[in-house]
Amino acid sequence: MDFRYHCTIPAADGQNALPFNPCQLLDFNLLRLRAGQSWSGSSGDREILAVVLGGTASLTVADRHFAHVGQRPDVFSGKPHSVYIPAGATVVVEAVTDVEIALPSAPGDPAIAPYAIAPEQVATGRWGAANFGRTYHQILTEISQPDLPARRLIVGETYTPSGNWSTYPPHRHKVDNLPAEAAHEEMYYYRVNPPGGFGISRVYTDEGYEENATVRDHVMQMMPEGYHTVASAPGYTTYFLWFLAGTQRTQGAHEDTDLAWVGKTVPTLRTVGL
Repeated sequence: MDFRYHCTIPAADGQNALPFNPCQLLDFNLLRLRAGQSWSGSSGDREILAVVLGGTASLTVADRHFAHVGQRPDVFSGKPHSVYIPAGATVVVEAVTDVEIALPSAPGDPAIAPYAIAPEQVATGRWGAANFGRTYHQILTEISQPDLPARRLIVGETYTPSGNWSTYPPHRHKVDNLPAEAAHEEMYYYRVNPPGGFGISRVYTDEGYEENATVRDHVMQMMPEGYHTVASAPGYTTYFLWFLAGTQRTQGAHEDTDLAWVGKTVPTLRTVGL
């Protein structure tokens, strides 16, 4: 079977690109630098959110310098530090320590000025309950960060505990029918803790296509369409950086009608401490 919605992104030193990409708006690069190394490039016609996965770097975006960005050693050790890079900007990244930086992007607007998002600006909380409970970081969203501008990008992180499910009930972002649903592409970039573990991701469409992927470090789940959900194997926590882009930045998702009843149990489960 030729899979069309997931791949593993290379993780070599330097800039790593997706081997293929079914999305029209979203793209992703992974930047890995050793301490003392530097990288330079341009955002072109795209806006980028540089999310420091682990380590520390200094970034110069156009005429703005952001020194010592990044506080956590890895994605499982706290909230992220990020820098918004508008379209049409030159970018220089200088690694203070060994550093990994995620670079999700979408068509952007050069009129927006670059800015940093500190860890204390990142909203956190819990979605779901019981064995489909998971925690999240909202980094760049219209809900938690309305004062942080972007043209299309919506970005956050989710942590799925041992044996639990995320994005459950499965949902899609297919049509603009707000407030019930918004048309968005979405991607997930995965990591697993401790190393050597795995999860399972499922994407399926109303037309009958289904794709199940093994979640390991650096796996990319790309969703230009379809319902999606992910589960962590017992003993392991899965992390994914999630990012969306569409015609607007208002979020809305349609849950699989056959499974939506599960979501209605959340208030009851939480009242009993689950």
